[in-house]
Amino acid sequence: MTSVPSNTDMRARLDAGAVALGLHLTAAQLDQLMEFMAQLQKWNKVYNLTAVRDPQEMLTHHLLDSLAAVAPLRRHVTGLNGQGGGASPVRLLDVGSGGGLPGVVFAICCPGVDVSCVDTVGKKAAFIQQAAAVLRLRNLHGIHARVETLTTPFDVVSCRAFASLPDFVNWSRSALAVPHGVWLAMKGKRPDDEIAALPGDVDVFHVEQLAVPGLDAERCIVWMRPQPGAAQ
Repeated sequence: MTSVPSNTDMRARLDAGAVALGLHLTAAQLDQLMEFMAQLQKWNKVYNLTAVRDPQEMLTHHLLDSLAAVAPLRRHVTGLNGQGGGASPVRLLDVGSGGGLPGVVFAICCPGVDVSCVDTVGKKAAFIQQAAAVLRLRNLHGIHARVETLTTPFDVVSCRAFASLPDFVNWSRSALAVPHGVWLAMKGKRPDDEIAALPGDVDVFHVEQLAVPGLDAERCIVWMRPQPGAAQ
């Protein structure tokens, strides 16, 4: 019979995975990530937030998978602030966030980024609000809406396993800040067919390969932005 890893073991694996990703998280951030996973397990029984039930799989397939995008996001945010932003927080919209992946992880690891997680399912948006309260994350918000109805401008619009790239950009276009906003789409294998099907006014300016500790699977971020002068 396989022994169940202790919280201490899981936290050590999380810390080691973060270090492997080049992230130096504080003890408080590690605590928040562990508590987020505990909340996800607790509320999953009622809200069906994720099909992944095993804690060890949650650690690799959810937490570490989401953490793999933190360094690229931080780099982009630093670039935005260097362009004369910085007076107000960078605003990020996580689309189809479900149980808060990667949105809650971004909010924990990037305290200078204001993260809103939007989902069409009310219970999932309510879970984000619950997580924000329990984790004391003032920079995290749950929104119950269809992304097509949002018009508040966001500097970054992200998604993870949400929809095809063409649907993602078409549905979320009204929420993207002009002219500097970008789309951050987390994908598995490089989705060349989806990239080819993107509207002509969308520029894929970088496909960034990711390596997730403990996960033997291809991962990448597809970075996109509207072509200069494109109508929103």
